[in-house]
Formats: sequence, C-alpha cells, structure tokens
Amino acid sequence: MIDSHCHLDLAAFDADREAVLARATTAGVTGILVPAVRPSTWDAVIALRSPLVRIALGIHPQIVPELTSAEQLTAESLAEAARAAGAIAIGETGLDGGTDDHATQERLFRLHLRAARLADLPVVIHVLRAHDRAPQLLREEGPVTGVMHSYSGGAELVPIYRDLGLAFSFAGPVTYANARRPLEAVRAVPPELLLAETDAPDQAPARHRGGRSEPAFVTEVVAALAALQPTANTAANARRIFRW
Repeated sequence: MIDSHCHLDLAAFDADREAVLARATTAGVTGILVPAVRPSTWDAVIALRSPLVRIALGIHPQIVPELTSAEQLTAESLAEAARAAGAIAIGETGLDGGTDDHATQERLFRLHLRAARLADLPVVIHVLRAHDRAPQLLREEGPVTGVMHSYSGGAELVPIYRDLGLAFSFAGPVTYANARRPLEAVRAVPPELLLAETDAPDQAPARHRGGRSEPAFVTEVVAALAALQPTANTAANARRIFRW
C-alpha cells in the first residue's frame, strides 16, 4: 500500500517519527508521499526522503496569509528546487475558500502549475470550497497531471477533473459511518485514477477519529475504497501517476 499524502514533517510526529515509520512498514505500507506546505519547511521535508518516503515541494493555500518575503517563489525557482531535491511532485498547492487572500492563492496556484510543467512533474492539489474556480484555472493554465488530494468535490465534478488530467485521492472520511458525499465520489472515479491517503496527522479513519492519524492507518482507507471499487489498485496507481 502507498500513503499518497502524509505530513510526516509536522511537529505532531516529532516525538515518535521513527516508530510511526516502523508501524507503517509493519502494516504493509511500501511508500509515503510527504508534500511540503511552505518554503520554510522544505529542508525538514527533504530530510525525510528515503527509500520509503518521497517528497513534493510547494505552498499550501492555507499558508498564504502567513507567507514571509523570504518565501516568495517563481515558477522557475520552484521547478529547480524540486528537481534538486529529488521531489516526485509539485505541491501541495491549490485553492481554499476558507482562507483569506484568494487573489494570491490563485497567483500561486498558477505558478505551481507552470512549475510542474517546467519540471515535468505531477501536481498535488488541495481544493476546498473552491470547486467553482479551480477547473477554470486548470483549463487556463493548460495540461498537467496530478492528484486531487482528499477530494472534496461531488461525484458530478469527477469527469471534469478527470478530463483535466487528474486522479483522485481519499482519506479517513471514507470510513465514517455517516459518509455519503465522499462515497458517491469514490464510486464515480475510474478505478485506474483512485488513490489512498491518510493526510496524517489529520483526518484519522473512523476507528481512530478524534486522534492523530498516521501512515499505518492507510490500510483502513484502502479497505473502505476496495469495498466500493474492488478492481482498483491504489498503490499501482500512485506508482504510475508519480512515476515512483
């Protein structure tokens, strides 16, 4: 199994990061993708890179209001940093309707999409409460490949993002007893475009809800997805899309 999205660099794992990785390996996890959330954390993310852990570099839209002048990027500098770090993707990037400064979010999202083309890498995309705007920006910026991380759109938007070259990853909420919208979306995703993630330390599966999530818990996400899409191989999909 592959955890296609996990923030293992965060302080939530400082006390037991090695033990977390050991539990993941024991659970059958063979790969973990850690996307950065801002340039000031890139060094910590890069330090995690290993045969088990792969990385992505970018700026999370929720970080936009906190960015410092030292964290400014160009598409060229981001592409070069990703290549130099051995990143397998650009991101996490995207749009967040609940975060201020939508204009800067859009500018940075476009910058990341251009960097992805320059570096010939897929994009890890966060879109929350902004599905009215994200497809338009993706069309305007031209073709990319990548993943809609922790997909929050409805089933009706799946064909739109699919046709824009994107796959779909789901986290712990697909295991919740009251889940409806994410399960409908899972059913609409072509099996070859379905991925699993934990988004750890957030979005823990039902059995751990309210606590810290970790990569080993991706087994529960995979089981929930398999019940809906029994022919999907989420690990093989992740390896193909990220050229792992």
